[in-house]
Amino acid sequence: MLQTTYASPLGQLILLADTSHLLGVWYFDQTHLGANYPLETIKHGTSPVLKQTAEWLIAYFNGQKPTIDKLSLAPEATPFRQQVYRVLTTIPYGQTMTYQQITERLSELNGHPTGSARAVGGAVGHNPISIIIPCHRVVGSNGSLTGYAGGLARKKALLALERA
Repeated sequence: MLQTTYASPLGQLILLADTSHLLGVWYFDQTHLGANYPLETIKHGTSPVLKQTAEWLIAYFNGQKPTIDKLSLAPEATPFRQQVYRVLTTIPYGQTMTYQQITERLSELNGHPTGSARAVGGAVGHNPISIIIPCHRVVGSNGSLTGYAGGLARKKALLALERA
């Protein structure tokens, strides 16, 4: 594994990848920084995956709407959280979903009741690939901006950038 930093307009980001997958994108000061990875022991460097991620972030912060289909994402998570992250990647730029809507979508996909809004909230809050897996597009049931591991000011800025 290798890590590098990226100077985003909203603060320094840590990017983590193995030889073929992006594993994490975190703000230096966010909650759940590094997930379960021992960042302090992981070598700094660059790789094709990290370069591609930086290029994606440059396009994103320049107001473009890059797709994630060319990024090889591998968030380490339980099967339930993996499903939540897949649903998050379907939320279009400029739109939001509620935790309850995500729960309903999971139930549709699985053909039976799956999870709860609270369980979805836990998955969203622990998303290891911030910005790219757009957990910032998740809002409360009344449309209110609720928690974001990077802070509500950043969530507002990301949604404003996307014109949500």
